[in-house]
Order: sequence, then structure tokens, then C-alpha cells
Amino acid sequence: MRLLLISNSTMAGEEYLDYPKNNIKDFLGDKPVKALFIPYAGVTVSFDEYEAKVKAKFNEVGHDIVSIHHFEDPVKAVEEAEAIVVGGGSTWNMLHLVHKNNLTKAIRKKVISENVPYIGWSAGSNLACPTIKTTNDMPIIDPLGFDALNLIPFQINPHYLDKNPDGHGGETREDRINEFMVVNTDMYVAGLREGSMFLVENGKINLIGKLNCRIFKNNVQAYELSPKDDFNFLLK
Repeated sequence: MRLLLISNSTMAGEEYLDYPKNNIKDFLGDKPVKALFIPYAGVTVSFDEYEAKVKAKFNEVGHDIVSIHHFEDPVKAVEEAEAIVVGGGSTWNMLHLVHKNNLTKAIRKKVISENVPYIGWSAGSNLACPTIKTTNDMPIIDPLGFDALNLIPFQINPHYLDKNPDGHGGETREDRINEFMVVNTDMYVAGLREGSMFLVENGKINLIGKLNCRIFKNNVQAYELSPKDDFNFLLK
């Protein structure tokens, strides 16, 4: 199984997908790949517009994408995919359409049994988790069940922030994750800061980026791990 799970698409002041584009290139390899793009997290942008935006960046690094919305049979599109790419946006809308189009089993088979590469950012990284319960966005639509692809046995919280903006007195991200931990006592949560990503391949997982990752587990004080540390316990 080969996964590239990216926290966010865009760093402040940079172009869309600019910071992870070379990681995407290295992950897919030197031979040009035409990946199947799943744009279902796009709500305020059309699927055509979303596809064009992602396609342009993939083309910069020698690869290509085609969006699943062009196919009459989405399951067959997944079954024939060279690679699968899931973009960010509304995690709820994304999962709603994944479930509505009966894609869960097809994607899991391609990624786990056939070793087809999977790339996700933000909502796309949430989709790789057991559930979407550690997403940050509002539940704008019934996702038809919280269960996601379960490609990894732990939860990711993309865009992880250490504190609230100045002047905001509400709960921190850590407060919200701690609530999750009380109800989901056996699950690890990885607070994946922006500019960071997880690379999963050959049965191992590595953190890529300049920032630490914050690890949460019920009845354990939250702690930090650096890109040099061992994250393989998350896959057990």
C-alpha cells in the first residue's frame, strides 16, 4: 500500500499545490501517470474547475489527472485507475458522494490489494482514515455514515493548529481532539500541521516536512514527534 497524505493544498502566499508538487512527482515516479481525480469535496467550485486547477499543477511535474465525474460508471473508473487522487474541501460532501456512488470497496481494493498509489490532501487525507470524525469542517450534508476508507488505522486532523486566533475565546483544536479521545479511547489522532504530510509505503510511515506532528491518545499527555522520529506505531 502506497499513500501520500498531505495536510493542506496551499501555504500562505504560495500558489495552489505548489509546496507538495515535487513530493507528488517523486511519489508517482518518473514514468507519466494519469491519475483518477475525485473532486467530490469541491462545493463552491465546479468539478470541471477543480479538475483544471489540479491538472495544471500535476502537468507541471510530468503527470496528469482526469476527474471521475466524466465517467458514467464511477466504480469502473476506480477499477481501471493508475492512481487515485482525492482533493480537499468539504469532507462531508466528499464522503456523501463516495458512499452514494459505492466507491469505498472499489478504492480499498485498488489501494490495498493492487497497490495503486493514493494521494489525498485535507479532506482527501481524512478519507484515508477509519472515519471522518476528526475533520475540521461543518457537517453541511449527511455523509451517509461516518466510516471512511480505513486505509490507515489512525485518525488525522489536517491543518492542525496549536492555538486559536487572537481574540477568540472558544475551544482550541486540542480541546476538540481531546473530546474525540474520550469517546474513542483506542484511537490515535495525529495533528498534522500545514506544510506536512505522511508517506506510507513498504509497511512504514514517515512524516515529511519541517514541523513536528502532535500525537493524541486517550489517557496519555499529548506529545510531539519530529520528522526524524519513528511513526510506525501508528500503523499497528
